[in-house]
Amino acid sequence: MSDETPSSDIRSISQVLDDLHETLPRDRISVANILDALHERGFGFLLFIFALPAALPIPGLGINTLIATPLFFLTTQQMIGRETIWLPQRILNKTVSRGFFENVIHKSMPYVKKIEWFLKPRLGAVTQGVFSNFIGLAGLIMALSVTIPLPLTNTVPSFGIAVMALGVIMRDGLAVIMGAVVGLTWVAMLVCVSIFLGAEGFELIKETIHSYL
Repeated sequence: MSDETPSSDIRSISQVLDDLHETLPRDRISVANILDALHERGFGFLLFIFALPAALPIPGLGINTLIATPLFFLTTQQMIGRETIWLPQRILNKTVSRGFFENVIHKSMPYVKKIEWFLKPRLGAVTQGVFSNFIGLAGLIMALSVTIPLPLTNTVPSFGIAVMALGVIMRDGLAVIMGAVVGLTWVAMLVCVSIFLGAEGFELIKETIHSYL
């Protein structure tokens, strides 16, 4: 998620999303289209864009193929310190309908604008340099968790990745730390449940979550 643009020159996330709404194709939108539109924005905006749909409670997204795979490739590249972004052609060719994309942007915008109010440059060292490798590792662990077919295994780690990405974009190290804590705590809980309770533990998680929904 490294980006050398000074924090004073970084436009708001909501403005960039508005720009995407205006510039992307009118029919179907491919991953390549998004990469082309955000090529100068770095890993932060790309991870945010890909994590955003899974972080929202919208059913029927096809998370495993459309969301988890790009997140996996992006976080792996960030972890090893790549400066440029590479994705397989198969992923670049994946598309979603314009309506789906607009629905995601529409539903996310109120939350994004509220979150922007809290974001500000602080603990900037946490958002770049060698820390980017650790952010990538944390994001990779969360991206792997997205593939687990349990309630909120998509939402919680994707939310953690999205918050970390927002922190990097806005040079807010506190947001990066908060996103990592939220996502990794959830993953650690799933690991503990798997080790000590097995399948019965996952069923207990399902029942507990459904009781609060």
